[in-house]
Amino acid sequence: MSEAVTIETIADAMFELVTQCNGKKSLKAGDLTKAMQAKFGEAVCSKDDCKKAIRSLIDSARCTYSYVGGSYIVLPPKEGAAGAP
Repeated sequence: MSEAVTIETIADAMFELVTQCNGKKSLKAGDLTKAMQAKFGEAVCSKDDCKKAIRSLIDSARCTYSYVGGSYIVLPPKEGAAGAP
């Protein structure tokens, strides 16, 4: 049996995926859930765990929701000039 994956680990992996896809592909919550279950395995990464990880990303402002013809999870818009932290 595989070891359980923490919500924080799932959230970090989701953030990494959203960052990689930024500007190339829009990801829905279901896309992130499927990707995390493929990465970690459904036995240790449930849909509920993924929902909690997404909530963590939104609550911490690491990601935001974008509503353009559907609900997508994206990086928050950058403040000020390009390249600013």
